[in-house]
Amino acid sequence: PPVLNVVSSLKWHYMHEQQFTHHPLLVLSNFGLQELQVKLMASMFQNMFPSINVCRVISLNSIKRCLLIGYNAEMQLLDFRHYSVKVVPVGVSKGLKKLLQEKFPNMSRLEDISELL
Repeated sequence: PPVLNVVSSLKWHYMHEQQFTHHPLLVLSNFGLQELQVKLMASMFQNMFPSINVCRVISLNSIKRCLLIGYNAEMQLLDFRHYSVKVVPVGVSKGLKKLLQEKFPNMSRLEDISELL
């Protein structure tokens, strides 16, 4: 069977240069079971990625990815999801939002910068 390229199959893929320069935020779900193999899996995943202390994160922009791993004990299956995280400004005008995201809006229709803000 042909190999599926996940990025090219997405309708809106979001990739940028700095996405893989930082470690992902790891979220483990349903790994609290007392079985030895489940503890071993949780320990393995925790040691694959350095821990991120969310309370000490200086800038939210430094977290670019989130890795969710869930364990289904009944079926003994792992659910693995890898997300790209993007911080966007909320509650500001459309023009100001573009400036904050380092995009340059078309200002040819405007007479003054105050119309943008």
